[in-house]
Amino acid sequence: MRQTPIKSITKVGLLIFAIGILVFWGHGHLTKERHGNTREVTGMVLTVDNSDVIRVGAGMVGVQRTVVMLDSSLWKGQKVEANNLLNGQLEIDELYRPGDKILLAIQVTQGAISDAKTINTYRQNWELVLFLLFAFGLLLYAGVIGFKALISFVGTLALLWGGYIPALLSGVSPLPLSLAILVLLSMVIIFTVAGFSRQAVAAFLGTVCGMAVTLTLTLYFGHHLKLYGMTAPFSTILLVQGAYGLNFQHIFYSAVLLGASGAAMDIAMDVSASMNEVKKKRPDIGMIELIQSGVTVGRMVIGTMATTLLLAYSGGYLTMLMLFVSQNTSIARILNMKLVAAEIFRILIGSIGLLMVAPITAGIAGLLLHGAWRLRRPQGDPSSSLQLTDE
Repeated sequence: MRQTPIKSITKVGLLIFAIGILVFWGHGHLTKERHGNTREVTGMVLTVDNSDVIRVGAGMVGVQRTVVMLDSSLWKGQKVEANNLLNGQLEIDELYRPGDKILLAIQVTQGAISDAKTINTYRQNWELVLFLLFAFGLLLYAGVIGFKALISFVGTLALLWGGYIPALLSGVSPLPLSLAILVLLSMVIIFTVAGFSRQAVAAFLGTVCGMAVTLTLTLYFGHHLKLYGMTAPFSTILLVQGAYGLNFQHIFYSAVLLGASGAAMDIAMDVSASMNEVKKKRPDIGMIELIQSGVTVGRMVIGTMATTLLLAYSGGYLTMLMLFVSQNTSIARILNMKLVAAEIFRILIGSIGLLMVAPITAGIAGLLLHGAWRLRRPQGDPSSSLQLTDE
């Protein structure tokens, strides 16, 4: 039996998802092998000794000594002493209490544990609960489309973590790699969710055009604003660890492109899907009027999307904004600060790219959808009513 395009694209999405998972698994396997005799296990804190912990202002430095009972299969029930090194960094350091479940790194020598060190509070279980809640809500509300979206979500995460990021670390040129990955992901996500249809093609082409505009603006204004990428979180740590050969400027540009691509895909699909629905309800609508409908929808979406981006980025730097207000920092000093300039650059570049996605998608969708729907009578029955067909 001949497969429908939607089923074929869904299978392609599943295949991409499977490949992503395999890449992700392979990367994790190689990482484990590279660490040799070091293992990561979980355990329950039994006792703590804070005698060597010194409070310095709001932070703490020194060593917290803990006794932990392991609950991993090979060493279940075994007690180990593990040191918790505190460096005065509130965003990283954790002070444990008896009863906490934590993640540890243990050194295994000839089958026995020779050393142990605490890493973090164990949070994976609650993160899993959140993900399952998200997946349940998605499936409950969107049904089959929600299932396809879930496949795209997990597959995208696996591909980024298992393929994209290791490639960046290995020194692959960031911008060509990012464009290739984003075009691939946009194609798979859109066609998996919407099927191989004219509205999906319009959304995909609109997204790609939006990426091209965003990249052009990023390269031009990034040069004039003298942003070289070191404002990104943990970039300095990467440099200290020996990543001297990485192009941090282009990695920063890639992050801007990556952040804008998801919203661009969203807007493109909103405009294309709404135009498709208009065409279904009014098959006699003209192409210009159809495009105008798409532009109107795009205006409404853009009206809230730009503010959404502003709020999202502002939320990430809320404490920095509070610091500026508390110190009565001048607007001129704020706007010219490198970190602030980088975030303004990210917000405005992303917003301008979104502004271009809506009309471009509306134009492409108008051209593709205008000839896609037409009225005809079923063959052999001239008295029957006209039916709408998608050809």
